[in-house]
Amino acid sequence: MFAPYRRWAAPRHLRRGQWVGLLFVAPAVILFAVFGVYVVVYGFLLSFARWNGFSPDWTWVGVENYIALLGGNPAVSPKVAQATVNTLVGMLVLPIVVLVLGLALALLVNSVRRLRGLIRTVYFIPFVTTGIAVYYAWRFMYQPDGAVNAVLRALGLHSLAPVDGFLGNTTTALAAVIAVQVWSNVPIAMLLFLTGLQTIPDGVIEAARVDGASTVRTIWTIIVPLLNPVTALVVVIMLREALQNYQLYLLMTNGGPVNASNTLGLQSYSFAFGSITDLGFSSALGWLLAAVAIILAIVNLRVLRSRQ
Repeated sequence: MFAPYRRWAAPRHLRRGQWVGLLFVAPAVILFAVFGVYVVVYGFLLSFARWNGFSPDWTWVGVENYIALLGGNPAVSPKVAQATVNTLVGMLVLPIVVLVLGLALALLVNSVRRLRGLIRTVYFIPFVTTGIAVYYAWRFMYQPDGAVNAVLRALGLHSLAPVDGFLGNTTTALAAVIAVQVWSNVPIAMLLFLTGLQTIPDGVIEAARVDGASTVRTIWTIIVPLLNPVTALVVVIMLREALQNYQLYLLMTNGGPVNASNTLGLQSYSFAFGSITDLGFSSALGWLLAAVAIILAIVNLRVLRSRQ
C-alpha cells in the first residue's frame, strides 16, 4: 500500500535537489551571462555600427565596417593590409620555430636523468615571468646602446648592429618582436611535448633501437607521429598567439616604425583607442580575427585526424 507513495516521493526529493543545485550554480551562470554572453552579443551588434565611445547613440551602417576593413575605405584598409601581412609573417614563423625549439628542448630534458625538475623549471621561467616588466627589459636590450648591439659589436659584427636599434629599424622591428614571442612561448611548447614524451612506452623506443634505427630516424618516424595530438595543440596555441596578441607589440613598438610591426590584434586596439577612434571598426576586425581563428583550428584538427 506504500508503493505509490514511494514512487511519488522520490521524484519530489530529486526536484528539491535539483533546485538546490541550481541555486549553487546560479551566481556563476549570472556572471557568465553578463560578462560572457552579453559582451559577445554587444560586440557583435557594435560591429555593424559606428561609435566613438562617447556619443549617446550608435550610427548603424550595416556591413559597411567589414567592407571598409577589406579594402573599401582608403583611410582604413591600407593599415589593415599592412597589419595583415605582418600577422601572416608571425603566423608562419611563430608556430614553426616554437615547434622545433620546443620539441628539441623536450627531447633534451627527457634524456636527462638527474636534476630533470630543476632544468624543466629553468626553461619554464620565461613563460611564467612574461609580462610588462619583461617586455620593457627586451625593449631596453634592443636599444641602440642596448645589450644586443653590445654583444654584436663585441663579436666584431658591427654591420648587424642597427644604428637606431632593432625596434627603430623598419627591417628588423617585426623580427625583433617575433623573437620575443618565440622566447616567451617555447617553454609551454616544451612542457607539452615533454608530457607527451613521457606517455610513450619505453618498449617502443627500445624496439626501434634493436632494429638498428638511428636517433634521428627514431625521432622522425616514431616519436613525432606519436606526438601529433600535442603538435596540433601547440600549433593552435601559437596561431592564436600570432593572431590576437597585441600587448607585446603595443608595449615594445606600438606598431612602428611606420607600421612595420603593426598586427591585426594591435590594429583592432588602435581602432578603439588610437587616432581613428571607432569601436565599430574595432569590433568588426575582432570578429574577423575570431572567424579566422576558428577556421584555422578546424582545419588543423581535420589535418590531424587525416594523418591518424
